[in-house]
Order: sequence, then structure tokens, then C-alpha cells
Amino acid sequence: MRRLLIASLLAAAFATAHADTTSAGHSYSPPEAFATSTSGAVLKFTAPEGDASVTVVDLASAKDAADAIAQAWAQVDPAFKRTLRLATPRPSRNGWVDQQVFDYETSPNEKLALQAIARRASTGDGKAWIVLLLQASDATLEKRGAPIGKFFASLRPKGYERESFAGKTAKPLTPERVEQLKAFVAEGMKQLNVPGVGLSFIDDRKVVWAGGLGVREQGKPTPVDADTLFMAASNTKAMTTALLARAVDAGKLRWDQPAAEAYPGFKLADPEVTKTVQVRHLVCACTGMPRQDLEWLFASGKAPATSTFDQLGTMKPTSKFGEVFQYSNLMVGAGGYVAANALKPGKEVGAAYDQAMQELLFGPLDMKSTTFDYAKVLRGNHAMPHGDALDGSTRRASMDLNYTIIPARPAGAVWTTPRDFSRWVLMELNKGKTPEGQPLIGEANWAERYKPQVMVGEDVTYGMGLIVDKQYGITIASHGGDMLGFHSNMIWLPEYGVGVTILTNSDAGVLLRGPLQRKLLEVLFDGRPEADERLKVSIANRKSESAKVRELLTMPVPVDAIKPLAASYASPDLGHIKVSKKGQQVRFQFDHWNSEVALRKNEDGTQSYITIDPGISGIEFVRDDKAAQPTLVLRDAQHEYRFVAAR
Repeated sequence: MRRLLIASLLAAAFATAHADTTSAGHSYSPPEAFATSTSGAVLKFTAPEGDASVTVVDLASAKDAADAIAQAWAQVDPAFKRTLRLATPRPSRNGWVDQQVFDYETSPNEKLALQAIARRASTGDGKAWIVLLLQASDATLEKRGAPIGKFFASLRPKGYERESFAGKTAKPLTPERVEQLKAFVAEGMKQLNVPGVGLSFIDDRKVVWAGGLGVREQGKPTPVDADTLFMAASNTKAMTTALLARAVDAGKLRWDQPAAEAYPGFKLADPEVTKTVQVRHLVCACTGMPRQDLEWLFASGKAPATSTFDQLGTMKPTSKFGEVFQYSNLMVGAGGYVAANALKPGKEVGAAYDQAMQELLFGPLDMKSTTFDYAKVLRGNHAMPHGDALDGSTRRASMDLNYTIIPARPAGAVWTTPRDFSRWVLMELNKGKTPEGQPLIGEANWAERYKPQVMVGEDVTYGMGLIVDKQYGITIASHGGDMLGFHSNMIWLPEYGVGVTILTNSDAGVLLRGPLQRKLLEVLFDGRPEADERLKVSIANRKSESAKVRELLTMPVPVDAIKPLAASYASPDLGHIKVSKKGQQVRFQFDHWNSEVALRKNEDGTQSYITIDPGISGIEFVRDDKAAQPTLVLRDAQHEYRFVAAR
């Protein structure tokens, strides 16, 4: 999870203007709220918490990326000595070439991320390099990821001119251009071993193609088509904010209404913070509430919708209100139920939400298949999830974990098809009207969802369940979705009436989304040819990362690492673990899903048990040998959960 966060920073948005330059004249936008210090060619930014920094070093000459990084560490921290975990390239971009990222080993108990990035400008004598050194606690990196990512992406070589599509006429998505985009996706699927993808393309506010590539399930011949259902996960958030807009249209809610007034059952752990949360804040990712996803991922998918409010009642913000982008699934879950309660008072809020979404959005939009009813989905035309096995191959994944979002379903439990998904994007392009032009959401409240609530990256803001990106001088609206074995995205260009949706049934499919958006811009505007290299490099890096993970894991689990495990454990927050031992195969059975585990020996001498089942791989339990009773420790970036041997 930590390494995924670091990688995402490199893909952050770009700047419109730069007020600062490095000693070599490279321009950048500084990360907000970070303290700045300089010493010669060294520029350092330190987070307010004091436990995270980005240091920039300009170098006049280096043989290669490795030499540049070694020189940078020698200047900044001559005593630095860490094991290099993995060195991976990044595609040429924004005037930089020969980009390399060095990730260093850290032990989980350090709660630390260490990374070095070397870049060389495409202009000049070819000898000068710039190096960025990231040293950050996991907690601060998660909280401050947006400003750090903004800085990383805004750093550009001296004299570099940004790409802009402002004022350009988009080429039509002719059948030939649609085939070009489909071929790009198909080749990516082949390289990534993604079984199936659902796609739709929109031009001039009309669907020009909707259908599928590949199969619904690996090893079975049934193809994906325009009516195959996929989990769209967090794309549900934009749909939930549309329901809120309908409630505001109806006079049942106000955007600035206190959430606790709208729904008295809404409360956070801090009563004073609770008072500050308005209806709009439930879906803005701007309240300072952290992800804290483990608590619902380990809970029951059969829990009532009100359990979302129960979980929120124990949560506290980890940053100031409106300070930084922090994504909270439970807050959006609450937002959907607040809207449903206002529109369907007196009903159980889960049933009210399902009914309101169908009657007020999916029905009028003729999204005939879109639903939250898993049982109905699994009886019909649907895709199945796939993930990576330990050997790097693609395998069918269990659906069990995907049920856990149901109690907070306004945040991510919708199933939809390429055909239906395109109709949602058409509504967005029609400013709240159906594809046939019938009013659905009042334009004022439709537009309210797009207004910036918090910065995600330079020229990128989060509205209410929507990302608005203006990095190329045009508006690109989007949202993505991720659950086990399902990764998706919807993208539209409001000024051009163009859109694309993608639904995938494999965890590797997440790598298709960004390159597809870039490829679309290249096709529409003759943009610089970058998409192919981006996809090629990301595929190679995924394979390198997978190989490194296998190298660091021990399978089967050695006997001396099995003996310290208790038969069962319990956590007051996350439930139970039953340890199943069959020979040297060890399986952790949680309350609602399970996975085989492998052993990892950490550099500090501790040992971790890592889940390895397809789609669930990478969840790390550290054995605490210093505890009075057998204990396993599980962490997200900002929280720690202790499973103690059950008596």
C-alpha cells in the first residue's frame, strides 16, 4: 500500500504557472504548507509534521541515474546506507529523459518511505541531472501526498514549454480512430494478461461504440459485450453526489446544511468537528478524515447500512479541515444515506438509497442493468474478478472481499455495463439532462459538483465525487473505481462532447486507465506521442515489482515461523483471525474472507506474514515477538491494529 502511494505521486497533475526555480533554473510549484530551505544547489521542503521531506539536488554532471543519486545522497546525507529494493524507469515526460526511481528497503515497524528519483533534461549538454530525495513517515506521506505529488509533477526543465490543447479543434472519433483506441487497449490487455474489458466511446454527445474485448472469465469462452456487468467501485461516488444534487433540487437538503441537522445519526468522534461538517463536505475528500478502509474491509457485507455511521462515530480527522485531499469512503457512504433519508424518509436508509438511485437516476437514464443487487448480477451477464498469483500469473479471484463495501455502498458498490456507463457520461456532458434532453438534475446543482473543494495536484481539483483536470488548458472530468479484481474509469471533455469509459475484470487492468486517457488526447489533438511508452514502462515495472516481491517472500512458510503462531487472534476493531495450518501451508481465515500467507523476513529482524491469494496479495501482518501474548500487527498508513491471541 505504501509503495502504491509513492508511485501515484509520480503521476500527479501539472502546473499552470511557476513562481520558483532551482539553482539550475528548473521551474516548480512548491508544496503547500512545507517549509523551504536552501544551501547551494540543495533545496529542501519539510512537511509541517517535521517527519517528511523532499530534497532537490542540482548536479552539473553525472554518468547516469545511479551516479546522480549517489552524488545526491553524498551531499545531503553522507552516512546514508540503505538496501536498494528496486530501481525502475519512468517514461520520458515534461522535458525529462532517463528518469529512474530508486526505492529503498524499510522495515514495517519503521513506518517509513525512502525513495530517490533521478531526471535528466532533454535539452542542454546531456550531463546535468536533478535528483529528488523523498524521506517520509507513512502517515505524513498519505496526508501530504497531494502537495508532494504536485511538486514532483510541476518540476520542469529550464525553458520547457508545456503541452496545451487550448483552442484546438478535436478530431472526430471516426470508426478508424475508435479502432485505433480499441487496438491500444487490446494490446495492453495482451501484455497484462487482462481477461476482459468493457469500453464505450462518445463523440459529439453520442455513443459511437460500446462493447467488449476479451472474456468475462479466464478460461471460459463467453465474451464481454456491451451489456456485461462489472463492478464500477468508486465511480459510484459521482452517482451519489448526483443523488445529493437531486435532493437539493427538491428542497430536501442544502449543500451548506450541517450534516448532523440533515441526519441526526451523523457524528464523528469529535463533537466539535461534527458541527463543522456540511452536506457538501461528506463527498469532498476535504474534511481531514483519513481513509481508514481496513475497518470496513474486515467487516461483514451483511451489516446494515447504519453501520457506516457507527464506524464514523469512532473516527477522527488526521489533518485540518480543508487542508489536504484525504479520500474517505465512509464519509461518502454517509452522504448517500443522508440524501436517501431526505428523499425517502421513514425507510431503512440502505433500502431508501437503492430505491432513490433507481427511481431518480438509473431509471430515467435508461441504465437498465445498473444495480447494487449482487445476487441479481451474479445470475446474469457479468464479469468475474481476477488478480495476480504469487508466480505473477493472472488467476480468478474470490468475490468475498467485494461484498464488504455493501454497507457503505454509496461509496463504491455499483455494478454497471459499457452501455449503461456511457449513458451516465452522456448525462454529465448534457449538464444534468438525459441523453434524450429531458431534465434530470438542475444545471446549477449539477455544476456545483464540479466546483473545486480541495487540491489533488496542480491544475487538478476534487469537487464532489468528481476530479476536474485542467493541466492541458482544457477541462477533463473523471473518476475511477477500484475493488478486488475490478478497475474502471469514466472520462469526459465537457467542452468537446467527448467521453470514454473503461471497465476491467483484473487488477492488472488498473494500468490501462491512465494511458487510455492519454491516448485519447493524442488521437483527438495530435498530442505528443507518450501513451505507448507510458503503458510499456508501467507493464515492465509491474513485472519487476512482482518479481521482487516473490524474491523477498519465503514459500512455504518455514516451520520455525509457523510455531510462534497462535491458533486464533482477535482485534477489537477488525475481528478475528483463525490460523489454518496444513503442513507448511498457512492460511489466515478472517471473519468474512481468507488468504494463504507467505513469510517475509524484514531487515530489522522482524518477520511478517503476507497475504498472497489473487487480488488480496500484499496485506502485511508483523509478528510482535516482544508482546506478552502472541500478537500480529496490521497497519494502514495512519493507523495500527493489534490482533492478540484469543484465549
